[in-house]
Amino acid sequence: MFDWKKKIFKPLAKIIPLSKLRVVLFRVCGYSIGKDVFIGEDLIISDNIHDKDVVIGDRVSISPRVTLVTYSAPNLSLIRPYVKVVKGTIKIEKDAWIGTGSVILPDVTIGEGAVVGAGAVVTKDVPPYTVVAGVPAKVIKKLETKNEDKARVDTSV
Repeated sequence: MFDWKKKIFKPLAKIIPLSKLRVVLFRVCGYSIGKDVFIGEDLIISDNIHDKDVVIGDRVSISPRVTLVTYSAPNLSLIRPYVKVVKGTIKIEKDAWIGTGSVILPDVTIGEGAVVGAGAVVTKDVPPYTVVAGVPAKVIKKLETKNEDKARVDTSV
């Protein structure tokens, strides 16, 4: 049912000038997107037309030119029998921040409150309240959070 909508609205969502409209259009495509999410310009979601393998939590901030890859295959290439087709879900938990130009590969969860540095290539799960950066992304530091900060965030849901 969402297939024709995805073909029309996904390219439009990529270029529309307002984040709130981008979020609405990506939801129409069938992606699960929480409340108060910011999606920067030129978000690329590389997936199959029938897939809905992207889950974005509340208050996530996605900077411009981020790429989410849930499916990758060599298509009709002669190398297809020799390489692995990759398919999986990407989950970005609440309050995470994804930096400009980041690439997130299949079967990755970005934990609650985590930060992905600009240009990072994320190949593995990112623990909650952790900063990762680099190619491939590696833990840079753990974010120190106070219990009252977590309580404040939890009550605003």
